[in-house]
Amino acid sequence: MSEITSDPLLALVKERGLIDDLQLEEVTQEQTRSGKPMSQLLKDFGLVDTYTQLQLISEHLGTDIADIRESELTTEIIQTIPAATARMYQCVPVAVYGSTIQVAFMDPLNPQMIDELGFSIGKEVQVVVADAAQIERALNKFYPEDTNSSVSEILKELGANLDLGKDRPETTVAAAFDVSDLTDQANATPIIKFVNLVLFQAIQDRASDIHFEPFEDEFKIRYRVDGALYEMSPPPKHLALPVTSRLKVMANLNISERRLPQDGRITISLGGRQVDLRVSTLPTQFGESVVLRVLDRSALKLELESLGFPQFILNYFSEAIQQPNGIVIVTGPTGCGKTTTLYSALRRINTIDSKLLTAEDPVEFDIEGIMQVAVNEAVGMTFGKALRSFLRQDPDIIMLGEMRDLETSQVAIQASLTGHLVLSTLHTNDAPGAVTRLIDMGVEPFLISSTLMAVLAQRLVRTICRKCRTPFEPTENQLSLLNLSPHDVGDKVFYYGRGCANCNDTGYRGRKGIFELLVVNEAIRSLINERAPTVVIRQKAVELGMVTLREDGLRGIFDGETTIEEILKYT
Repeated sequence: MSEITSDPLLALVKERGLIDDLQLEEVTQEQTRSGKPMSQLLKDFGLVDTYTQLQLISEHLGTDIADIRESELTTEIIQTIPAATARMYQCVPVAVYGSTIQVAFMDPLNPQMIDELGFSIGKEVQVVVADAAQIERALNKFYPEDTNSSVSEILKELGANLDLGKDRPETTVAAAFDVSDLTDQANATPIIKFVNLVLFQAIQDRASDIHFEPFEDEFKIRYRVDGALYEMSPPPKHLALPVTSRLKVMANLNISERRLPQDGRITISLGGRQVDLRVSTLPTQFGESVVLRVLDRSALKLELESLGFPQFILNYFSEAIQQPNGIVIVTGPTGCGKTTTLYSALRRINTIDSKLLTAEDPVEFDIEGIMQVAVNEAVGMTFGKALRSFLRQDPDIIMLGEMRDLETSQVAIQASLTGHLVLSTLHTNDAPGAVTRLIDMGVEPFLISSTLMAVLAQRLVRTICRKCRTPFEPTENQLSLLNLSPHDVGDKVFYYGRGCANCNDTGYRGRKGIFELLVVNEAIRSLINERAPTVVIRQKAVELGMVTLREDGLRGIFDGETTIEEILKYT
């Protein structure tokens, strides 16, 4: 049972014989499905109550159970851990004895976090066990959110403690330098603290990407939330090298190689949940640019129903992915949620009686029960090559990260003709454009028409913040941009976000999908065989009832979920 060891609390509960194998399986499956903390699930299932859990953990760690009474937490105790650090490690100090602090952690069974905290605050940390709800209340009361002040606190500390990198002469990217010196800088406490804080802050703010960018006279840190980039207070320029080196150490990359791009992965635990970061470095004129893509494991747990498809698209798409053979393509620009849609589809069809194989570049998430293969062009492991080997592995369903060339497309079509279901992505602006793109690659139209079942185009648009949503009267100019007349609008209400603390004054919070589904039926097949241009295929599809991205966007505007500007920007 590999699952037992993956959750220490579950291992303890099983060890004491408090649950049997069947119950163990149930909670493990529920955790995979919902992503809830194990302590919560054991309580919800009525298996082990909170007090018994705390007793088990305290006996295992040989420590006490603390009752966090907020009235007893003096300023002196609270100040022993800086606010940003307490939030990052999800912990609260409960007592101080000389240079030893008693600390209650949300995740007391994670020894690495405990060591890191002691190292970070330079004191002896003694763990005590407390109820997670009490810890959360104390965190919210004594360490409220204040992004900028905590970053600037640490920047001040960085300035005071170390002039890291200052004594280094300006070097070109290719210049030689001392690797051990770099490693020392990357492992300096303030740098570790600073990098951890930046990651923590960005993930707290629901960032999807974090950019570290060196320029001639500044070092910028920006992160993308709901598709838009925001800048953090920039650290001094001379910290660029230690910070990028720190990120490379965390991702197990070669820190002395600064002339070639590198890719890696970081897994960190924040607030009791695992976050995966995909790391990409790029040598630029003024040093290395590092971009981290935040891979949110909760996106993995999405059901098709929760992606926001209109009902008819949901019905048809669910049917299409249950077919024994054929090709289903999801299309759209980078970062429009294609992978999430495909992973949700794979979850739906990932049953005991079918074998699933995926070729991805790179593998974004590990999914239980699916064979996933990372494509690596550098060693000659291309999509085409992976796909050819797949056919000898007796699969039922194949997912291809991307159909990027003629070879891949041809093998995908062969696979579908020999009785496999193939799911893949393409970069095109709309659904009908996918057909033309395949023909441009050199695929024969009769092969496309006999295998392609459906093309789903999608975009992500920002949704209006619920807290500051305000109705307004659109001007005729705005309506004409959407090809609407005042008559079409009738008494429908339009909204925009005024901007508030909840949405960082942007007026938007979160994103939703807008979709366009091209169903390949007889009429569309005959147009494909005639090599008809995109425009003709699009017109025919609309005649047959296809709802375009723009029309689906209007649905979002009329439902009060998004704004005119967002729909005009993405469709």
